[in-house]
Amino acid sequence: MAASAAELALMTPINPISKFSRPSSKFATLRPQHFRFRVSASSPPAAATAPPKKKKANKTEIKESLLTPRFYTTDFDEMEQLFNTEINKKLNQDEFEALLNEFKTDYNQTHFVRNPEFKEAADKMQGPLRQIFVEFLERSCTAEFSGFLLYKELGRRLKKTNPVVAEIFSLMSRDEARHAGFLNKGLSDFNLALDLGFLTKARKYTFFKPKFIFYATYLSEKIGYWRYITIYRHLKANPEFQVYPIFKYFENWCQDENRHGDFFSALLKAQPQFLNDWKAKLWSRFFCLSVYVTMYLNDCQRTAFYEGIGLDTKEFDMHVIIETNRTTARIFPAVLDVENPEFKRKLDRMVEINQKIIAVGEGQDIPLVKNLKRIPLIAALVSELVAAYLMPPVESGSVDFADFEPRLVY
Repeated sequence: MAASAAELALMTPINPISKFSRPSSKFATLRPQHFRFRVSASSPPAAATAPPKKKKANKTEIKESLLTPRFYTTDFDEMEQLFNTEINKKLNQDEFEALLNEFKTDYNQTHFVRNPEFKEAADKMQGPLRQIFVEFLERSCTAEFSGFLLYKELGRRLKKTNPVVAEIFSLMSRDEARHAGFLNKGLSDFNLALDLGFLTKARKYTFFKPKFIFYATYLSEKIGYWRYITIYRHLKANPEFQVYPIFKYFENWCQDENRHGDFFSALLKAQPQFLNDWKAKLWSRFFCLSVYVTMYLNDCQRTAFYEGIGLDTKEFDMHVIIETNRTTARIFPAVLDVENPEFKRKLDRMVEINQKIIAVGEGQDIPLVKNLKRIPLIAALVSELVAAYLMPPVESGSVDFADFEPRLVY
């Protein structure tokens, strides 16, 4: 799961008209209440004149926010009913069999192999960019590990009800574990490591009904695809910004995200009640807005990271949002009109409001005064969210649920 897809959910054919309606020359060449989780800091090896004494690793606490990647759980009993072949006679098992064969091929089995270049690049990275990059690895690892936990449990719970779907979930958990492990190894280059076992036990889990898991996770995987492939293509064309070799793995990596999204597309088509009525249109737009706004606000807080790899943050995000929205329009019954310039203006106003909210939190006022100052700002943010949601949508989706053919998409 490239990013936690619906963090903002707890907050309560497309006509190209923008400069992003075709990939720009820049991109044409081109899945985060307050909790805490631990990062262990490992020290460089000491000179070996005597047997080293066993030391406990230092633990660094990382403050989480509403936009931090979450862990998810769902109604597994309902999931079993949805994919019970005795109950749901409309399930297209041939489609799932084809997907299963695709996952079994495991194209990336030998892809994630590290080399000395990783540690060398980490040692060269200093100053603010180093800290920002560590945060990128932490958040990405947490999001991938979140997907691993959810998919693993779904694979276990659906084993008797629908072995084919269960095995696909298990293979997707394999992919997510591989991604999380690779990112965690990257943290070791910076003498850090996420305590994933601690995360599993300590984190609170957000409950989503199955249909919401389908909407949110589909978007999470597809937006992850477009983020990874865009960064990969950009750095391939501009190697002077290749500050760390993990980006060289993004071309194959993003294909895992794309296959996962295709599977959730098939899951949605197997449950047409989630796609073919007015409520489905409302929920589709809601999750699109949640995912797009979450990414935009998150990234605009971390512009130094994107500038460090030669990208304009807002330009990058709008490219990803537009391409994700076009992909999503193939399956969701309605999507946002993200290519309307007013949509971006609303996103930019949300960024300004969010920055003011952050500034209030970092001020010296007592908590009561901070909360009073936040009230009008939060009201303004909610107003922009509602206005963006109420913009005329784009009617989309596949009316006849055309046959699905798993394939790689670049």
